[in-house]
Amino acid sequence: MIDNLEYNTEREHLIIPEYGRHLQKMINYAKERQTVEERNEVSKAIISVMGNLQPHLRDVPDFQHKLWDQLFIMADFDLDVDSPYPKPLKEELQAHPEPLKYPQNFPKYRFYGNNIKTMIDVANTWDEGDLKEALIYTIANHMKKCFLNWNKDTVEDDVIFHHLYELSGGKINLKEEDEDLSDVSTLMRNKKKYTPTTNKKTHSKKSNTNNRNRKRY
Repeated sequence: MIDNLEYNTEREHLIIPEYGRHLQKMINYAKERQTVEERNEVSKAIISVMGNLQPHLRDVPDFQHKLWDQLFIMADFDLDVDSPYPKPLKEELQAHPEPLKYPQNFPKYRFYGNNIKTMIDVANTWDEGDLKEALIYTIANHMKKCFLNWNKDTVEDDVIFHHLYELSGGKINLKEEDEDLSDVSTLMRNKKKYTPTTNKKTHSKKSNTNNRNRKRY
């Protein structure tokens, strides 16, 4: 009797384990029937059992269609029966979705971030004038602030001008300009949080006065 014991690791793999091994054996039995009439009769009985095992699916649209698809999947698409619905294809089920195309940006100077390159590209599309010059110096000051956040030491403006020239493809050149960027203290200034103060002495006096005039019994 011990020799007849079977372990799940030695048994056939269940394609949809939710239905159990007995239903899988019923499907294998249907595949072994010789005539189409017998296979159709057994398949309809199996569909009825599957519907009873999944009562929560009865409110799902195309409930019967879903059961027939699962029947063919558990039969490994090797069941020749007359289905009221189109048979699913094994290739469609095993097909892998196309990988999503994520933007892969590998900037040379990571401490500036990815948006700084977009800002520089936009500045290159603007016509020459005061607005473009103001935008370029705003970008340069922002680059200097990002550099200081990464490196707490001071940084020369020539370094920022060189990086800006390189990231713009040589279209923005501030190396020969006389105007300097904002100083470190201005860029790294922290705003003090406003905390309302209360006059504790006045409050304590009022409370003492109220206690002093209160009658005690």
